[in-house]
Amino acid sequence: MKKYLLLLLLACLATQFAFSQDKKIFNETPAQKAERLKWWTDARFGMFIHWGLYSLPARHEWVKSHERITDAAYQKYFDNFNPDEFDPVKWAKEAKAAGMKYAVLTTKHHEGFCLFDSKYTDYKATNTPAHRDLVKEFVDAFRAEGIKIGFYYSLLDWHFPDYTVDDVHPQRPPDSLKGQQKDDAYAKLNKGRDMNKYRQYLKDQVTELLTNYGKIDILWLDWTWGKDDKYGKHSDDWDAINLIKLVRKLQPGIIVNNRLGLENEGYADGGDFVTPEQVKPKELLAYKGKYWETCQTFSGSWGYYRDENTWKDQKQLLDLLVTSTANGGNLILNVGPTARGEFDYRATRALDSLAYWMHENNEAIHNCTYPPDEYNIPDSAQRLTYNPSTKKLYLHFFNYPANGKYVLPNYKGKITYAQFLNDDSEVPFTVSDNGTDLILKLPETKPPYEVPVVELILK
Repeated sequence: MKKYLLLLLLACLATQFAFSQDKKIFNETPAQKAERLKWWTDARFGMFIHWGLYSLPARHEWVKSHERITDAAYQKYFDNFNPDEFDPVKWAKEAKAAGMKYAVLTTKHHEGFCLFDSKYTDYKATNTPAHRDLVKEFVDAFRAEGIKIGFYYSLLDWHFPDYTVDDVHPQRPPDSLKGQQKDDAYAKLNKGRDMNKYRQYLKDQVTELLTNYGKIDILWLDWTWGKDDKYGKHSDDWDAINLIKLVRKLQPGIIVNNRLGLENEGYADGGDFVTPEQVKPKELLAYKGKYWETCQTFSGSWGYYRDENTWKDQKQLLDLLVTSTANGGNLILNVGPTARGEFDYRATRALDSLAYWMHENNEAIHNCTYPPDEYNIPDSAQRLTYNPSTKKLYLHFFNYPANGKYVLPNYKGKITYAQFLNDDSEVPFTVSDNGTDLILKLPETKPPYEVPVVELILK
């Protein structure tokens, strides 16, 4: 009898677990979701823009938290925020030239400062020496270039007085405190703070953003702690279910990321795509078959960091872009403008290098994904992308063959023609002695691109 009861209990727990993983908020079929996300999966490449008061101290967007700066001490950045060189038209043209099809701007980051003219706070750009709704100007400029519009909105807010102190808040207790002492310190700091007021503020501002600027294509809500993090914030802190319902009601076609914490509660549709952050290209294979977007920086910081020098070179950036596409995902690449409103010269240089490559090779990225298994290659140094509409395969040479020969195993009878994508010059091929492989005859002189691409036209 005990054995039967134990088996029954295990079966019930298994059923409950399975159900919890399948909970849904919206009545949307997989086909409907695929259609809603199609423009985004075709785009493959977007621009992130992290910009706020933290561009003045110029030492990381988390400077207020890292250095435990008080509101009073941080006020000098608000008083001196005057981006006199801000030209969103120039930004948009640079993004378009680099092949970016959408752009996501931080309308409010964790510091609580709003780039838009919200009626629910005085802590906004229109009250600084800028005297401008910077979000509106961004929207108008990028939309004019045909770039889809995305907003980032921080769920955290280190300025709002009723937002409760958590373990990344600038006014958090000393790290040396443990156990009951730590609990008591948090209770004291949060006495009188009312998260209900913040939840309403959050919904009011999201409503403004999704009402006052026309059609918004993407919303990035960032972020929620892990399920077991004691001193963090969780989905209930944001009233996440009702928040995402509000978002979809205001903008039915919008695409939303997965950082509301609803996945932790077993909701399959608590976000449209997963967001691996700052991971290496080799780690992206794990996301194949999902909707995903890796968010990456040119350097080690999201906000403008004057003295940070770990900038990625062109090959590293192309590896992220091509490997994302080759595994069926997107890359959103971040720029952190200066306090004057310009892209850092190192970011501009990186964008220019991408623009040079994308001008000739964008067909290997846009509208592409991973190829059918029959077209895989065993060479881990190279990448394959595939356009399922045109039935074209793109071979990206991260390691160009020194002898001018490249073997495609078991490709006999699969392709009719091969050419470099950058100039449509023919790449001849022959059948190998084993009768099953094809040998591409590449010029010994590598084309003038960091990663040359050969277009394979399939039968």
